[in-house]
Amino acid sequence: MLNHDLIEATKTFVKETLKDAEGGHDWFHIQRVYNNSLLIAKGETVDQLVVVLGALLHDIADSKFHNGDNTIGTKIAGAFLVKNNVDSVTINHVIKIIENISYSSNIGKTDVFKSNELDVVQDADRLDALGAIGIARTFNYGGFKNRTLYDPDIKPNLNLSKAEYKASKAPTINHFYEKLLLLKDTMNTKTGQRIAKKRHEYMVGFLDQFYDEWNGEK
Repeated sequence: MLNHDLIEATKTFVKETLKDAEGGHDWFHIQRVYNNSLLIAKGETVDQLVVVLGALLHDIADSKFHNGDNTIGTKIAGAFLVKNNVDSVTINHVIKIIENISYSSNIGKTDVFKSNELDVVQDADRLDALGAIGIARTFNYGGFKNRTLYDPDIKPNLNLSKAEYKASKAPTINHFYEKLLLLKDTMNTKTGQRIAKKRHEYMVGFLDQFYDEWNGEK
C-alpha cells in the first residue's frame, strides 16, 4: 500500500527545492514525469512506491546545474528519505534509479543497473524530452546556456563520449541528432514505445519545417 503522507511530503519537498530551477528541469518537469510514470506503470509489474519516489526525486539536483557533481542528487534524495523513515531497500532502489536514469549516465557504460521500476521512470523521463514539450525544453535550455540555434557548418557528432556529451556547446539543433532522435529506440516498455513513436514523428516534422524556413522555402 502506498504511503500517501510520504508521497505528499515528497511533492512538497521537491516543489520547494526546485522553486528556482531552470524551466526544463523544474517542478512541472517532475510532475509530467510523475504522471507518465503512473501511466506506464499500469502495464508493468513494479513496486509502486519505488516508481513514485523515483519519479519525484529523479531530478532533485541535476549534475549539470551543480558543477557536474553526479553525487549531489543521490545525497539530497537519500537524506530526505532517511529523514522520513523510508526503509533501506526502497532508499537504495530509488538511489539506483537516480544514478542510472539519465541518457548521459549510460554512455559507454557496460554494468548498467536494471529494474522494472527504473524502466518505467526512465521511459517517463525520456518521453518528456520528446514531442512538443521536448522541443520547448531543448530550446529553453539552449537559451539558458546562450547557445546558437543552428549553424550549418557545425555538424552533429553522433559518436560523443560521455565527457564530450557533457561538455558540448554545440548549436541547439545538433542536440536533436545527438540525443533526442535516438531516444525512441531506447524505450523499455510497450507504453513508452507507443508514445515515443508519436512524439518522435512530431519532432521529425518540426525539423523539416525548421530547415524549410531557414532556407527561405516556406
